[in-house]
Amino acid sequence: MKDKKKDSNHSPFTIHHSPQLHDVQRRPDTRKIAIDKVGVKDISYPIVVMDKHRKVQQTVARINMYVDLPHQFKGTHMSRFIEVLDAYREKMALDKMETILRQMKEKLGASSAHLEIEFPYFIEKRAPVSGAKSLMEYTCSFSASLADTFDFVLEVKVPVTSLCPCSKELSAYGAHNQRSIMTVRVRYIDFLWIEDLIEMVESCGSSPVWSLLKRQDEKFVTERAYENPRFVEDMVREATLRLDSDPNITWFAVEAENFESIHKHSAYAAIERDKR
Repeated sequence: MKDKKKDSNHSPFTIHHSPQLHDVQRRPDTRKIAIDKVGVKDISYPIVVMDKHRKVQQTVARINMYVDLPHQFKGTHMSRFIEVLDAYREKMALDKMETILRQMKEKLGASSAHLEIEFPYFIEKRAPVSGAKSLMEYTCSFSASLADTFDFVLEVKVPVTSLCPCSKELSAYGAHNQRSIMTVRVRYIDFLWIEDLIEMVESCGSSPVWSLLKRQDEKFVTERAYENPRFVEDMVREATLRLDSDPNITWFAVEAENFESIHKHSAYAAIERDKR
């Protein structure tokens, strides 16, 4: 009688080879509605960023990739976004943005492509009195689009200290202060260092923020903030003066949000200018 025992090398999974795998995404859609952006979001990926003092800085970004989709197609090919991204694994830098977008358009047969990259950027700072070194983290992002022309926006989020002018004026002693976030987005002509933009933004608050401060540094920072009170309105106006005077910057948007220490709400102000 024939031995019916299974071969020990035989896989329990059976692979069925289809003579043809249909491209479902390219099937027609009868609703005649084009989609502005379709793609993949929240990809964690290593990138290389230009560093003013160390030439380059390696970091890990969250990446969104989109293209437009004509009305006649049912869907886009999501795997092709990852293929493009993986092809630039060692070259995910600012000077490759336009090339990557062009590849996305070609590979996905699109007329427009969009790339959003958000990443932590670290700058070594010295405490103002002791000189103690520490790394300060800033959230930055690149937003790039390519249709007929290439468009690029750099964004930085900068924490600062703000001390309330009204509180200082009303109180017999002391004044309430809080940590604030200033967000600046810019379009520019020539290369712009992230460090230079951050330094400009930090000067618009009552005081910059450090990761590490000794006692003598804390005394300096709190007294400096007390002598330099700022509303959110002051902060966005100060940033506007600096951004508007820089001929390299063609467009900017600046926001300030104070996470109030004696109110449940935040205070907020924003200004946008197109200098072109």
